[in-house]
Amino acid sequence: MSATLPTTAEALRAALAGLLDGLPPRQAAQAVERLIASYRGATPTDAPVLRDRSDVAAYAAYRMPATFEAVRAALAGLADAAPSWVPGSHVDVGGGTGAGVWAADAVWGAGGAATGAGVPGAGARTTSVLDWAEPALALGRELAASGTAGLRAAEWRRARIGAALRLPDSDLVTVSYVLNELTEPDRAALVAEAARAAQAVVIVEPGTPDGYLRIMAARDGLTGAGLRIAAPCPHSGACPIERGTDWCHFAARVSRSSLHRQVKGGSLPYEDEKFSYVVGVRVGVLDAPGVPGRARVVRKPQIRKGQVLLDLCEGDGDGDGGARRETVTKRQGALYRAARDVAWGDEWPPRG
Repeated sequence: MSATLPTTAEALRAALAGLLDGLPPRQAAQAVERLIASYRGATPTDAPVLRDRSDVAAYAAYRMPATFEAVRAALAGLADAAPSWVPGSHVDVGGGTGAGVWAADAVWGAGGAATGAGVPGAGARTTSVLDWAEPALALGRELAASGTAGLRAAEWRRARIGAALRLPDSDLVTVSYVLNELTEPDRAALVAEAARAAQAVVIVEPGTPDGYLRIMAARDGLTGAGLRIAAPCPHSGACPIERGTDWCHFAARVSRSSLHRQVKGGSLPYEDEKFSYVVGVRVGVLDAPGVPGRARVVRKPQIRKGQVLLDLCEGDGDGDGGARRETVTKRQGALYRAARDVAWGDEWPPRG
């Protein structure tokens, strides 16, 4: 019997562990603390705080597993909305050490379209990672050497992320945890350029009120450029959440290695990464755009005796949507059993 190949997530964890082999956890933790303080300040994008390999290695161990899981969840939302579409080309903007391209590899594998037309084919997906920090790009290349052939073939290119950035035409553009580092005009320009260049644009930000507001601004930019919203919203109309009163976000479970726990100073074998995201696509990407009756679970389901409470965002098939709470009771049989199994971020009702 042949050995089971490791999953993309397992391969990434092993590669990260190899990076920090020999680096004392205390030294890594101190580097992480300094880098977090810098990122929470007002450091401009053209003055990267990742100064050298040790900085990047420590920060990759701290943040890359969580970024990978959040982006993978967002890309899975795109894959669910367009199951017959496979990107043949991918540009990861501000991708740093490459969590976004590892996530794409986890969702679609290394294959893509031979013609770059966004349909399954024999050719490998072409991948480019753009970032201003050369140490991050160098480490990304090093990590990718432990991945699939598609990851090993990725291009890692230094580029200033801002209003002047011009992107090549691509099936997929991802922008994860980048908008907070840009001025508001640069954010708008980047979203507009991504919408121009791509068949599908996936943007991920922290699951905080501010992160949600950045996602909503990006969503407005994508729809204003003529793209349709494929996820998480089941519609392309205005968000039903009154801004300033609540925010839409989701959670991705992140497995921690023992080394990861040392670097982060935690004891649990997992953590939950809270994130907000939006997926905008050209109409041809979707198998069945505007399917009525679909909804998204936007809060953790509340399981009570004999009933499940679901907070939903739903579309009406005409481009508009609304928020409501649905109570599913035990008397509803199969639907109740499905409600007990549904997770935060899932579609409702389940397909099939």
